[in-house]
Amino acid sequence: MELTRSIIALLRNFVGNRRRSPRHRVRLPVSVLIIEPKVRAPGRVRLPKLDGFTHDVSESGLALIVPAIRINDSYLMGEGHALLVVMETPHGPVEMRVAPVRYEKLERSETDKGYLVGVQITEISEQEREKFNTYLRELMKKG
Repeated sequence: MELTRSIIALLRNFVGNRRRSPRHRVRLPVSVLIIEPKVRAPGRVRLPKLDGFTHDVSESGLALIVPAIRINDSYLMGEGHALLVVMETPHGPVEMRVAPVRYEKLERSETDKGYLVGVQITEISEQEREKFNTYLRELMKKG
């Protein structure tokens, strides 16, 4: 019975990993802005931002390290909030809309302080996607 459970666990782990995009641990500067539903044109209105950096990146999402979980009075994890992330890559800035999916406060013993925020990419233009994918391919070649 225990052998069967072990085999099933290994199979689930293998199948689960195949569904996910590979993560690449890389530290890139990012700016995070909350897109308020009432603001229609974020390009024309200067929104407050939070600067941080990536912990890791994948084709479908990012893990960000930011110093706070709020921008002014707005909570990053607020229900219905969309976030705009501008990530600085060697190919230039990549802008994407993301949805926060989880966060955790980093412990004081860790080298980075603040919060680790996991986000899923929900919207990215074709041009930005191409820049991002080019960068991901380079990361894959480096191993």
